[in-house]
Amino acid sequence: NRSITRILLAASAGGHISQLLKISEAWSGMDVCFVTTTEVLKNKLEKQAPAFFVGESNREHLVQSVKVFFRCVKIVLKERPSVVISTGALHGCLLCYLGKILFGSKVIWIDSITNTEKPSLSGRLVYPIANLFILQWQKLLEKYPKAEYHGTII
Repeated sequence: NRSITRILLAASAGGHISQLLKISEAWSGMDVCFVTTTEVLKNKLEKQAPAFFVGESNREHLVQSVKVFFRCVKIVLKERPSVVISTGALHGCLLCYLGKILFGSKVIWIDSITNTEKPSLSGRLVYPIANLFILQWQKLLEKYPKAEYHGTII
């Protein structure tokens, strides 16, 4: 018995998940699940909510990226998210597109604080479909006018 609003939270290990967890009060008490890139992190996150492991991937490892894509498809079809929130990286981008295309999910992208000159590649790919695109550097609003800046997360 799932609530009407299912939030899928996607973040890679390290800084991506740290930034996402900093805003966890935003979905407190809601129906959420996590999708991440390492088994260790998946096991840790499962103490808070259901969690899925997709594996690490990037544009330099095409075969692994294809495997991650199909794992993401399987998760989106199972979870049917109404909202996808991601801090990156590639799997977050894939989940945003899959959620939007397959279920009309609202997409919230929070780009990493480390991206001081331009959003990440995944962020730039998600920007056109994002319902809310959050930058952590105010100066980037000049280049990404539909983005929002609310200060830094970390």
